[in-house]
Amino acid sequence: MKKKYQNIFFFLGLTMLVVMATQMDYAEVCAGVSRAGYWFLAVIALWFFLYFFNTTAWWLIIRSTSPQPLAKGQTLRAYMWLYRITVSGFALNYATPGGLLGGEPYKIMALSPKLGTANATSTVLLHTMTHIFSHFWFWLLSCVLYIATQPMNVLMGMLIAAVSAFCIAAILFFLQGYKKGFTVSAMQLLTRFPLVKRWARRFFEQHQEQLASIDRQMATLHNQAPRTFLMAVGLELLCRIVSALEIFFILLVIMPSANFVQCILILAFTSLVANMLFFMPLQLGGREGGFLMSVSGLGMTTSAGIFVALLVRLRELIWTAIGLLLIKLDRHA
Repeated sequence: MKKKYQNIFFFLGLTMLVVMATQMDYAEVCAGVSRAGYWFLAVIALWFFLYFFNTTAWWLIIRSTSPQPLAKGQTLRAYMWLYRITVSGFALNYATPGGLLGGEPYKIMALSPKLGTANATSTVLLHTMTHIFSHFWFWLLSCVLYIATQPMNVLMGMLIAAVSAFCIAAILFFLQGYKKGFTVSAMQLLTRFPLVKRWARRFFEQHQEQLASIDRQMATLHNQAPRTFLMAVGLELLCRIVSALEIFFILLVIMPSANFVQCILILAFTSLVANMLFFMPLQLGGREGGFLMSVSGLGMTTSAGIFVALLVRLRELIWTAIGLLLIKLDRHA
């Protein structure tokens, strides 16, 4: 990646990080960190390991779909470079409005010199699809877990049924996209929208072959490498489940009786609310509201939700800063 583009991504993310950091009450932050003690350090360290799940899933996709290897004879070095790109990509997604508008272009531009633009685009899109696909599985499995472990009423039954139906429909849609690819279909659909149809038609005519190539590579992973596909989805889903340890660690400070199942349910509901507000940097406000509603729904106190939301937000800011720093330290840029 050219130094100019690297700096653009870095300063864009840094600007948003500074804006978000100014929204925090640092008296509450200091009190929260002091109360959490070493458990907050465990939360920070946890994400160092969680990003390996995401990196490995992307690594498997690249090795299975790209006609040229990422590196020859330097597998560990290439993997750790991909780990840094993964952390930076998530940092940009956290910091920029629209979520994927920051991290995914950065990852494509970082990979393009090694794989070519078409291959880099297809692997990034595949990994993004897999990451989102795992969310729907996580939410669906959480609905089953809620039914199995929590008391139900009519309102919750209707909510669980609606979320389950939504997740099943999304899973079927993604499976269809994996089988045939979706970029050509998506561009053809855009040619029908009044505001963008002229741009979409021109883009489709100029890049039709590249888009078809991306679709072929998407189909290859699902149809010709089903084991790799299942491993990648499984790693992303496992990452979602293990990340509930973050909430578990924090709740142990104030609620020694907290259990891991409750933490999975809190994470599932909170992430669902936060992703509905994808257009906001770091889902400001939405994530906190999700924590408050989820802990209340499980019979916990509001103060517990505020405490968890505060420390999770601080962890996100710290790892966003780390990801942005890694952009500047990338020697391959």
